[in-house]
Amino acid sequence: MSYLPTTTEEWARHRRLAMQEMPAIFAGASLPDVLLAYQAELLASTAKYQLVVTDKSRRIGATWGVAADAVLTSGAQKSAGGMDTLYLGYNLDMAREFIDTCAMWARAFAPACSEVQEFLFTEKDEKGADRAIQAFRINFASGFEIVALSSKPRSLRGRQGYVILDEFAFHDDAEELLKAAMALLIWGGKVLVISTHNGEDNPFNQLIQEIRSGRRPGYVMRCTFDDALEQGLYQRICLVTGKTWSPEAEAEWRANIRASYGDAAGEELDCIPSQGSGVYLTRALIEACMSPQVPVLRLKCPSGFELRSDADRHDYVAAWLEENVKPHLRLLDRGLQHYYGFDFGRSGDLSVLWPLAEGRDLVFWTPFVIELRNVPFRQQEQILFYVADRLPRFGAGKHDARGNGQFLAEYAQQRYGANRIEAVMLSQAWYLAHVPKAKARLEDRTWQLPLDADVSGDFRQIKMVRGIPMVPSDAHRQGSDGGQRHGDTAVAGVLAVAAAETDVVEYGYTPVGDLRNDSETNWQDRPASRARGVDGGRRDGLW
Repeated sequence: MSYLPTTTEEWARHRRLAMQEMPAIFAGASLPDVLLAYQAELLASTAKYQLVVTDKSRRIGATWGVAADAVLTSGAQKSAGGMDTLYLGYNLDMAREFIDTCAMWARAFAPACSEVQEFLFTEKDEKGADRAIQAFRINFASGFEIVALSSKPRSLRGRQGYVILDEFAFHDDAEELLKAAMALLIWGGKVLVISTHNGEDNPFNQLIQEIRSGRRPGYVMRCTFDDALEQGLYQRICLVTGKTWSPEAEAEWRANIRASYGDAAGEELDCIPSQGSGVYLTRALIEACMSPQVPVLRLKCPSGFELRSDADRHDYVAAWLEENVKPHLRLLDRGLQHYYGFDFGRSGDLSVLWPLAEGRDLVFWTPFVIELRNVPFRQQEQILFYVADRLPRFGAGKHDARGNGQFLAEYAQQRYGANRIEAVMLSQAWYLAHVPKAKARLEDRTWQLPLDADVSGDFRQIKMVRGIPMVPSDAHRQGSDGGQRHGDTAVAGVLAVAAAETDVVEYGYTPVGDLRNDSETNWQDRPASRARGVDGGRRDGLW
């Protein structure tokens, strides 16, 4: 016969121990089975990167998964990567909850560990006086410990290990706390920053933007409320609470949760910092990077042009290339590496070819931009190959491969090699990975744009859509020629920057004849130099 505790202290201990037991439904299950996909991804990320930032929705169990990571880290021997885990939440209740969860995992994994201990450590306050701070600790046979510390930056002074900053955006002194945590990386520590958003200008959002733009090394893992639902969050809730899961029940539960957050749902559930909607790039930022020396070369084919004979179409475009593009190609610096991005359009939007040269000063110089309206498929291929064949030290290209653009991307891969040309299926994940880096280039003044009103308008069509910088599907506007535009030059430009930031392997070639003695008059009549591409095929090109 068992008896329930009777005193207040006994009841509190009884409840604590109950919280520190793994739910019976997981008895005998392996760690991958217990963790949902995004929780498992978080553990994999901290094993690979020294700095990981988790951009998450409210109450999706991220901290629950992190507690498992803490136990695996501190329960391991030093030779296996073991170290102390230092947890900093912004209040005492968070610290206690995290330690209780760690105790649950410790019992499940069965490493030798002590009971949860409450202790006091002394720190200096702002006036230099000693102050006793309550903290919590679990010791392991490995010699390491998990400690839930005060949220003050000085709590990390003199310590080393794996730092977890929970709900970082809500700490009183977040910037100084991050500085203190980053110092632990010097001797092999790790830092995990977890939070929901608390405004666009918060240090948490600024940290995310620094990593995504490439200014700070690290990894950002993003998990919205809907991401968590798709990966089984509500099914897990039903399993734990004994409810019956159904798609209808999940949809109703999702709607109720969203309704309960009201206007705050974007920030609380969708990883969108408040005041984060609207124009992503300001006019001042764009125009500061524009140069009148960069021309925009425009070709608009007449109605019915696609029905002309192959020879007629080819000759028409060849003459346009000789007159408009060739003079600019001749000015390219043959000592620089060149790249391109290609955004595809046919009857509605534009096709845009954006070449880039990486200068010796690491600035991305734009020699010219080509806009194509109502240009047939075969002639777009003709123009692309004419330009790409003549780009000195051609490195890589990236194509918008949605819809009909896939055919041209495939032809380019066949011609230049699949490891130089990427067929990009533009998606939210791709925009999230590459647009912040392009923006960082503009902020650093290391990407030159053409001084052109239509180009400026295209870049201003990049908006924050549910926390992702991208050109919205309905963001159409009329250009100066009266035709439709859909951020076409902006997309091509970002593709070009992404291509230029790709690691490529250069290769040598043997030119046919000596072009150095060629006269200006017979330059276009000389046979193309031939080189073997990285795919083993031969590549033709004047340079």
